[in-house]
Amino acid sequence: MSKLFIYYSFTGNGDLVAKQMEQYGYETYKIIAKRSLPKSFFWSVFIGGFLSAINHKSKLVDFNVDISKYDEIVIGTPIWCGKIACPTASALAKLDLSEKKVSFVLYSGGGESPKAIEYLTNKYNAKVIEIKEPKKYGLEALELFK
Repeated sequence: MSKLFIYYSFTGNGDLVAKQMEQYGYETYKIIAKRSLPKSFFWSVFIGGFLSAINHKSKLVDFNVDISKYDEIVIGTPIWCGKIACPTASALAKLDLSEKKVSFVLYSGGGESPKAIEYLTNKYNAKVIEIKEPKKYGLEALELFK
């Protein structure tokens, strides 16, 4: 069974999750936004949260992943202002996941994300796993993907 982990990472938490998913046999594909957020933590949280809150769609760098050859797709995304990060939302808008087994891994510094979980579960009929600050608290929740 072929498996793919598509993810966005701003602070490095997604990159850490991707390394673990590779150990579980997933190929990885990183979503890259054309415009980066400011380096200042305060401004990046403020602007990223605001853009997510208004459902902004980010322009992406060469997002051309072919998901047809994969049986299972896992999407990794930070949570900004209770929603998935803008670059992830943009990537999802370009993918037809209707015939795929889909799961989501949410990584957040703020804790729980009930709105995002409800949205993703309903829209994609997907399993959703939350990990609070993977760099700080670890990746034990990912063992479900072994």
